[in-house]
Amino acid sequence: MPPHPHRRRRLVTALASLLTLLSLLFAAPAPGASGDPGWWNPVARPAPDSQIGVTGEPFRGTDAQGRVRGFVDAHDHLMSNEAFGGRLLCGKTFSESGIVDALKDCPEHYPDGSLDVFDLLTKGDGKHDPVGWPTFKDWPAHDSLTHEQNYYAWVERAWRGGQRVLVDDLVTNGVICSIYPFKDRGCDEMDSIRLQAQKTYDLQAYIDRMYGGAGKGWFRIVTDSAQAREVVKQGKLAVVLGVETSEPFGCKQILDIAQCSRADIDRGLDELYGLGVRSMFLCHKFDNALCGVRFDEGTLGTAINAGQFLSTGTFWKTEQCAGPQHDNPIGLAPAPEAEKLLPPGVTVPAYATGAQCNTRGLTELGEYAVRGMMQRKMMLEVDHMSVKAADRAFDILESASYPGVISSHSWMDLDWTERVYKLGGFVAQYMNGAEAFSAEAKRTDALRDKYGVGYGYGTDMNGLGGWPAPPGAGAPNPVRYPFRTADGGSVVDRQTTGERTWDYNTDGAAHYGLVPDWLEEIRLVGGQGVVDDLFRGAESYLTTWGAAEHHRAGTNLAAGASATAGSAEWNPFTSYAPDRAIDGSTGTRWASDWNDDQWLRIDLGSTTLVGRVTLDWERAYGKAYRIEVSTDGATWQSVWSTTTGDGGLDTARFTGVPARYVRVHGLQRGTQWGYSLYEVGVYST
Repeated sequence: MPPHPHRRRRLVTALASLLTLLSLLFAAPAPGASGDPGWWNPVARPAPDSQIGVTGEPFRGTDAQGRVRGFVDAHDHLMSNEAFGGRLLCGKTFSESGIVDALKDCPEHYPDGSLDVFDLLTKGDGKHDPVGWPTFKDWPAHDSLTHEQNYYAWVERAWRGGQRVLVDDLVTNGVICSIYPFKDRGCDEMDSIRLQAQKTYDLQAYIDRMYGGAGKGWFRIVTDSAQAREVVKQGKLAVVLGVETSEPFGCKQILDIAQCSRADIDRGLDELYGLGVRSMFLCHKFDNALCGVRFDEGTLGTAINAGQFLSTGTFWKTEQCAGPQHDNPIGLAPAPEAEKLLPPGVTVPAYATGAQCNTRGLTELGEYAVRGMMQRKMMLEVDHMSVKAADRAFDILESASYPGVISSHSWMDLDWTERVYKLGGFVAQYMNGAEAFSAEAKRTDALRDKYGVGYGYGTDMNGLGGWPAPPGAGAPNPVRYPFRTADGGSVVDRQTTGERTWDYNTDGAAHYGLVPDWLEEIRLVGGQGVVDDLFRGAESYLTTWGAAEHHRAGTNLAAGASATAGSAEWNPFTSYAPDRAIDGSTGTRWASDWNDDQWLRIDLGSTTLVGRVTLDWERAYGKAYRIEVSTDGATWQSVWSTTTGDGGLDTARFTGVPARYVRVHGLQRGTQWGYSLYEVGVYST
């Protein structure tokens, strides 16, 4: 029986509606297609502007274990065009007036770059075609130190290529600023840091406006690790603020006299923390009131040593290294233009080739600053510290089991890599050429496997360094365009800005946008394993940061305890009594008689769990000694010992045991004197 006419019409109408709905569904644009640009594309990019050269949705989310994915650049300088007086580095990361204003050369570089003074000082020739947008004939380039490499759209390309964490180190140098002939602002380092921080927040707002409002852009400044993880989970770039400057808080030294105080350090750290800074260097290039520096080599080293004299009134001083670690070979090559800046009759000294360590280590003020950073849960950058300074900084961090330590761009003695990993810290390598980078990555691969960590790179873009040269069109492993990002979700082609198209094979790492291309060369030269370690870098960096944030200082059980000793050195003017080693002051100390078998005993007052003892030695240290514990003061158990003590700040860790009494038992002195301890700390874990 045929259906009723009304029923037939209702059926036809329903089918028509269903077909219309299906047609709409199938006709709806896919994410990223015309009509829906996708969350990763701006709704109002300035015009004209740079092209990006990466297509596809940036990956979001975490892996199956809840870990973030992506690369980390642990050392970049987004705003150094604002540093050094504002005219040493030409161009801008962004401009409200657009790319035409952002990517133009300094006026003094016209017509042929003859007055590109810094390149003249460091390379011997600064000549170049000064025109930037739109032709870019000579800059940016992998070997140009004085032109913008961090234009925001180039950073965007790196983000789209898989980078998920970027550390923006606010950087400057007052001496370079003062002697550089062209400037449009003052040379106070902290004023420059404040300006660069503000400009970074301005960049975030600039990008947000492209994406429709506050919080919508891909560039997100973060101030804690949980916030960073959420940003990465959304597929965006977490930006961490750091500081790399030579005289933080005004802490320079003149003729070995500090120009700052503890109060200055506290005010400075509080201000930086308020600006959002979460990692920093305590010294950089010049010795200051906080620490000695790791030297530079060659002509640049000579030039910086001249700057050291202009800053401090003294040149670098060297000595024989106490251990296998050493500073860089000191610069001995002539730097005529820099040496002309010295007063008449003053010359950069020569140095003994066997004396490769800076005599200057971590000062008392430097130790105060390290502990101040720990109290504020900030991360300490040990690159640029002298071996002597870094060793003491490691001792302090180890004594507190503090994990917040970073080596971000290969300026630390590489033999200390495991020391960083043991603490829970993070290591990144300078953005070297693919072969050198891959070789160093493989050298430390077993260590990363041992500690279950990822790897990072430090581009140091706009950091007055140098970057990977082009491998050449005939290279055995050329980058072939287009290629896919490490996650496989996006496609990378050659990058074009204005009339210039960059090809990594012939241009090298000319600007930040070529980081994905460099990573592709790493994959081709070093293998997928190196890239996989780098892709785990963001997770490892954030793990270190989070561990520092959650670190809790242990309670010193020796505080308020009593102490006795086998002997105490007699002095009519100063007391070296046993309790001076547990009075909480590094200005006092216990000292024993001058023979090997000596001991210091601490009575905690009651039995408690003990698992860590710290010993801050004066010059009279113990070479062989042991830590003993007892519950009754009569029966002793040895829980830790060494025969290779070298002084400094020692940390003895052992499985926790019940103890009321803790004894430091000296067996062999390290010097002709007795044993002398500034402070002994006793902790449960």
